[in-house]
Formats: sequence, structure tokens, C-alpha cells
Amino acid sequence: MAKETDQLSRRDMLKLAAQAALVATVSGCLSRTVTPPVVKVAPVDQPAPADQAVATGTIPARAFGRTGLELPILGFGGAALPATWGNPLSLDDRVKLVRYAYDRGVRYFDTAGNYFESESILGQGLLGLRQHVQLATKVQTTIPAEVPKAVEKSLQQLQTDYLDFIQIHGTPGLEQMSVKQAMAIHGELVKLRDQGVVRHIGFSAHSYFDKALALIETGGFEQCMLAYGYLPKGYNQVFAARMLELRNACLAKAHERGMAIVAMKVVGAGCLGVRAGSLVPDFDKKRLTQLPAAAIRYVLQDQRVNLLAIGMRLKQEIDANIGTLAGDTAFTAADRALLAEFSVRVLDSEPLKKLRVD
Repeated sequence: MAKETDQLSRRDMLKLAAQAALVATVSGCLSRTVTPPVVKVAPVDQPAPADQAVATGTIPARAFGRTGLELPILGFGGAALPATWGNPLSLDDRVKLVRYAYDRGVRYFDTAGNYFESESILGQGLLGLRQHVQLATKVQTTIPAEVPKAVEKSLQQLQTDYLDFIQIHGTPGLEQMSVKQAMAIHGELVKLRDQGVVRHIGFSAHSYFDKALALIETGGFEQCMLAYGYLPKGYNQVFAARMLELRNACLAKAHERGMAIVAMKVVGAGCLGVRAGSLVPDFDKKRLTQLPAAAIRYVLQDQRVNLLAIGMRLKQEIDANIGTLAGDTAFTAADRALLAEFSVRVLDSEPLKKLRVD
């Protein structure tokens, strides 16, 4: 027995570890295959093969860069799941929320190793659906030797033995590293891709778009997730004109290289959504409810963007976003006026005035 164990490849050990974690969590589940999903989304009125990523809702789809995938344009942002970051639901209801998003047609689920219980919730919520979805997570370590361990932990939490997308996290991660250090992390991810543990390599950037542009220009990435919305805001700063120029250069170069482009901060980390009323309390209540749809339509104008990763804490938010995407998505003069008026006010609010501006 010892000899047989010694002969197992690292890939086999990862697979066995992930399967053991799954069995420990859910008894009697069926064994899973690691065959990658078929890349095309089937029409919703036709039965789908067992290994196909299929949209069952009314979310329009776009090609996902040069990956060969075609995905519903709305992705589920896993940062909305942790209780620490404001999700009001019970753990059981958050698991059900993930399944609800899938039932409504969402097929791309984004998370990260440092999003508290997010990976675990996604693993439970998508149990039995692995071959029908695209899973993306991030490594936030700045030490190359720690990458394999971080990825193995994510595999266990997500109850899977492969990842569709692995990203170098923006922060902690790219923001704290030089481009050379980030490429050392990339080298470790390439090894995992060669072993079949991950399929596509990307990175995320809340700002520091000078570094992001340098990574894009290496040609070593298939995906990037960029802060892109009407509100010029990343994680911890409001963008100055130079940073916006660099972000736009990232979009242009990534599109030129055929990279899959994911837009995050579409609703400004809630500033144009759930936080809007508290940030500008005297703004017209009805018009506040119109902000998220206007923000989504603003980003949808850009055909270079392949997918919007939006954090959704409640079923109502999922329904509202899908309703926006299923309707007329033309960005109107009324949308622009609303966003312009509110953005002036929210950028003058105390929480945003305190953000560092580069």
C-alpha cells in the first residue's frame, strides 16, 4: 500500500484530497469527473449534455475572450456572501442564495481565499453542479512557495478538484508586489495549469493599473478583472485622471490580446446600490432604486467587457439585475443624468472624501 501511495502523482493527491473533503461534508454524493465543461452555452429550450455549462434564465451571453467560452454576462460576486461584510442572511440561506443564482441562469461564480466563508458557501451551494458552472477564485499570497497550499485550500473549500479560473488577487496581492514578484506568482500558477489543477490564469486590479497594464503586456494571462464603473472608484481610492487613463489602456490592451475582461465595482462597491441611501440620505428614494440598473447599462455599452461580476446579497438583488439585463439595455440620457447627479453628491460624502486619491 505504501508503494502505491508513493507512486501517486501530485495531481492524483489533489483529486483525492478534494474528494475526501466532499465525502466528509456530504455523505452519499456521486463521484465527480474532472472533464472540463464544454465551452458553448446551449439554447435554453434544448436539453443540455451533462458536461455543458447551460444558461436557464434570460441573461444575455457574450464570448469570454479567447477562452472559447460563451457565458451569461452576469457573474456572482462572492464578496457579497460573508456575514462580516454585511450579508444579513443565515448561513443556510446564503447557501440557498447561491443555488438560486444558478437556477436563475448565473453560470460564473467569483470568490477568493480571503473572503471568509465565501468559498465554503459556494462549495455547498453548487454541490452537484460543478460541470455546469465556471468557478473563479484568487490567491492573495505574495510568496510563490505558498501558492500550491493556498490553491489546495480553495479546492477543498469549493469541493472541487480543479478551478476554471485562478487569479492573482489585487489586494492583498498585486497592489503589494512589483510586476516581477507578480510574475513569480504567475509561474507557480502555470505549474498548476500544466498539472490540470487550474484551466485559466488571470488577475484582478482595483487600481494600480500601471502594474495591471504591465501584466497584460506579458501575454501570460487569459483573463483580467478590472474596477470599471461610472463611479471612478476602486477598493480604497477615488481615481484621479491619470489612473482612469491607465485603466482604459488596460481595457484596450486586454481586448487587443483577446483576454476575457470582467468588470467589477460596476455599482461602486454598493455606492450606486445598497449603500447609496446611507451615503446620500436626502436623495430622492425612487431615483435611488434606479441607480443600479443605470450603472449596469453604463458598463454594458462597452462591448469589450465580457462579464459583470456583481455582489448580490439577496434574491431580490439577483432578480433586479437579471431584470435589467433581460430588458432594454440601452444607456439613456436619463441614465447619464441620474448617475452624474448622484455621483457628484456621493463623491462629496465623508466616506468617499476620506479615500486616498492618486
